[in-house]
Amino acid sequence: MKLVAPTSAGKARRLLPISPATRRAGLAALITIMALLSLPFIVRLDGSPHGNWQQFFGRFHPLVVHLPIGLILLVPLLEVFGRRRPALREAARFVLGLAFAACLAAVTLGYLLARGGGTSGATVTLHLWGGTLLSICVLVCLLARPAWAAGGASRLYPVLLPCTLLALVWTAHQGGSLTYGNGYLTEFAPGPLRRLSTTGVAQVPTRFQDSFYSMHIFPVLNANCVSCHGSHEVKGGLRLDSYELLMRGGSDGAVIVPGQPDRSMLFARITLPTDDKHFMPSGGRPKLKPNEVTWIKAWIQQGASPSAVSLTGVSVASDSERPKELPLKPVGDYSAMMPEIRQMEQSQSAKLVPISSNPSDGLVLTTVDVAAKFGDAQLAQFQKFAPYIVEAELGRTAVTNASFDTLSKFTSLRALHLEGTAVTGDGLAKLAPLSQLTYLNLSGTNVTSAALAPLKAMKNLHHVYLFNTPAQPASASDAR
Repeated sequence: MKLVAPTSAGKARRLLPISPATRRAGLAALITIMALLSLPFIVRLDGSPHGNWQQFFGRFHPLVVHLPIGLILLVPLLEVFGRRRPALREAARFVLGLAFAACLAAVTLGYLLARGGGTSGATVTLHLWGGTLLSICVLVCLLARPAWAAGGASRLYPVLLPCTLLALVWTAHQGGSLTYGNGYLTEFAPGPLRRLSTTGVAQVPTRFQDSFYSMHIFPVLNANCVSCHGSHEVKGGLRLDSYELLMRGGSDGAVIVPGQPDRSMLFARITLPTDDKHFMPSGGRPKLKPNEVTWIKAWIQQGASPSAVSLTGVSVASDSERPKELPLKPVGDYSAMMPEIRQMEQSQSAKLVPISSNPSDGLVLTTVDVAAKFGDAQLAQFQKFAPYIVEAELGRTAVTNASFDTLSKFTSLRALHLEGTAVTGDGLAKLAPLSQLTYLNLSGTNVTSAALAPLKAMKNLHHVYLFNTPAQPASASDAR
């Protein structure tokens, strides 16, 4: 008998699917892979929000995305322990199939979340491509496993399974960076691993190192806004990680109008009530500190320059001069008064907005929607809730010096906005009982230097803003 060595073509035929069912499965897998690879080109992330239905379904992505993670991690465990218990290896194939279905669901919802919410950026793109690659890896594992499980010589499955785990870790790292900040998995990693990370972070610009923008405006934006409006994630087509991009604006146009803070979208968003859907920073993040809001407003009002070293009427203490911030004192539980608070809001239209879900953190009195109609009489109506109010936003309202009688009862007050009001400073001494007050904005009023004398006795009052007042310091270094 003559033996004929198998040709390479014969070997290839033995590796190809031969049954109709297997061939159909292979064809379906090929179509699925092509569809996944073409998805980024079909569903383009243009940085603009789209239909509400996309955002509704897309917000299930954080819930669904954990399913493939758990299932994929379970597969190698079932394969290892299945050596002694064959039933576990049978379960591994079923779990792998579930993992692939969960991957498809997570990728689909991820695209809906990004496109519906107007999110784009390098990290968003990498995360979506990672989910696509992971889905393909799981699918190929699912196709290659039967030959390996049958005792064949195929090494594709045992090689591809660890690669799938690496793809899972990399994709999870990108997702973690979107949620918790850049370098989520690598921030505290050993040096060699940390150097392998290619994700960057926004840096303070080297140009105009000593300018007010570089020293004070950029750090505020970087700490509170760049996670959603930076190179890694871009919502609404807006990036805030450089001066040029900030001034360029986003999909809705310019967000900074030099000289006009009231027409600047960025300033409008950071001064909205925290329960407004357009409030920034979004995602449940806390509002900017009163002094940070004042810096941004004064910077815009005085031209939004990238090079100006100081702003008239604004002084920022150095780290060595900056006093320690007072520990926040709990204000008590106002929960039982919520019906009265809601009734007061309906009658006065001003709002009492909780600082957080913890009642002891206090309330903010905001008058942004009714400023022109809110005067001393309306303020007096809120005296009943005074012990729970930690910030009063009375800027551009109709309050006068008579308001100091009421404000003296706001003993938990930490920040008081009176900019653009008719107060002249007579009666400022009545604020002396406010031992928690650290911030007072009197910009755009007729307050004189003589009227400010009683404030010097308030040892915790470290931020007093006097831009465009008779008491405005001659230079920033003279400002308190």
